[in-house]
Amino acid sequence: MLAILKKEFHSFFASPVGYLVIGLFLILNGLFLWVFDNDFNLFDYGFADLTPFFQLVPWIFIFLIPAVTMRSFSDELRLGTLELLLTRPITTLQLVLGKFFGALLLLILALIPTLVYVYAIDQLGNPQGNYDQGVLIGSYLGLLFLAATYTAIGIFASTLSENQIVAFLIAALLCFLFYFGFNGIADALNIEILKSLSLQMHFESIGRGVIDSRDLVYFLSITSVFVGLTVLKLESKSVKG
Repeated sequence: MLAILKKEFHSFFASPVGYLVIGLFLILNGLFLWVFDNDFNLFDYGFADLTPFFQLVPWIFIFLIPAVTMRSFSDELRLGTLELLLTRPITTLQLVLGKFFGALLLLILALIPTLVYVYAIDQLGNPQGNYDQGVLIGSYLGLLFLAATYTAIGIFASTLSENQIVAFLIAALLCFLFYFGFNGIADALNIEILKSLSLQMHFESIGRGVIDSRDLVYFLSITSVFVGLTVLKLESKSVKG
């Protein structure tokens, strides 16, 4: 698995993909948080905290993460190299986890430079340092779990089509459904229990700075389900092959 992880991670930087992902993520955040006149602008927000940042990133992730994962297995299907991968002395689960953690590591790398925003709000606060560290830590932890869940969804979507664009669209649609869709359906049908399936609800819950085991179980469960579905899809393709 470690060899697959390293290969996947290095492949992002063997081409412009890794640099584009990190650069685009930081540029979009920088423009919306500090330059554009919008609801996410930290100067207009009036409080020294990163709430607008944590509201913005899930939107960016919905499009950015599928763009990272769309090639994971789509390329293997298109090039006919999936069968070769499946004959290696590793299990299908190890293969999937290698690609999963390779993509997730790239996203963590993209998040690290945003820690400079913490220094910025520390300096902007009156008095300096007037921000809730618990909320900040919880929100970053929530972003990690959200990135992991989106990555698992994206990896699964990449097994559904040889076409990367199709894989991207499927992943983006599923990410949107799990983050915003269930809330909308729950409100439309007046079925409150559906909100418990919403990534948004659990992400915002962790973002309050209180780590609830129910939120952790939810994120880990959804991630595990899509990793498992990916394994089953690949094994079914292997049997057909």
